[in-house]
Amino acid sequence: MPQVSTNGIRLSYQRSGQGEPVLFIMGSGAAGRVWTMHQTPAVIQAGYQAVIFDNRGTGGSDAPEGKYSLADMVADTKGLIEALDLGPCRIVGYSMGAMIVQELAIEAPHLVRSAILMATRARSDAMRRAMLESEQLMREQRVQLPPKYDAVRTVLEMLSPASLNDDTIRSWLDIFELTGGSNTAYGQAWATQTGDRRQALGAITAPCRAISFADDLICPPHLVLEVADAIPGCDFVEIPDAGHLGHLERPEAVNLAITEFLDKY
Repeated sequence: MPQVSTNGIRLSYQRSGQGEPVLFIMGSGAAGRVWTMHQTPAVIQAGYQAVIFDNRGTGGSDAPEGKYSLADMVADTKGLIEALDLGPCRIVGYSMGAMIVQELAIEAPHLVRSAILMATRARSDAMRRAMLESEQLMREQRVQLPPKYDAVRTVLEMLSPASLNDDTIRSWLDIFELTGGSNTAYGQAWATQTGDRRQALGAITAPCRAISFADDLICPPHLVLEVADAIPGCDFVEIPDAGHLGHLERPEAVNLAITEFLDKY
């Protein structure tokens, strides 16, 4: 993958397809290539160019030491858009990536044509704060869980009951066991919102769609709906039988929600 220098680091990126660009921003701990499993093929087929990249700390991008802030990630993305001359562009963000898009749309509205905010939130409630704090504590203490245990914990946290109660769960467990047990993206565990951003989201002027997953434990529908309510004109789509990894569990429904919105805005 080629690289671009921005905000003092190098980011790896990839462009595929023809047409107007759609920038995809992945969530924490995952490289941009995850989008290529389901989402970018659908967008390319719909006539757009798909642009993916690895956030700092993942894939082929630089991984500076220390804890990253959400502001770091926003500055990285802003620099990438400017360096590749993409703006104003359509953006699809997932989880942490969606939080990056929210802040970018506030700080640099000239770079954001429209935005899809998938599995996002504007604040952390008591349960989500507890989950984040426990994750940060494990990172700080460099705790390494046995891969088999970590795989079970991950699927329980990330998938819907529809997947957990199906025999195909064995494939998910195998995947997470093979890919788990790594301290990559250490710094990303601290890249989250500071306080309640609902009032700030009222400044966003770009057309937005918030997509929630009905069984999401990380960004549950009520927190995604708060984002939709805070952004003027933002619409809201809820995907059933999907956990936090809904874009992988229910790709057809997610891709339809993405391409339908892109074709409007």
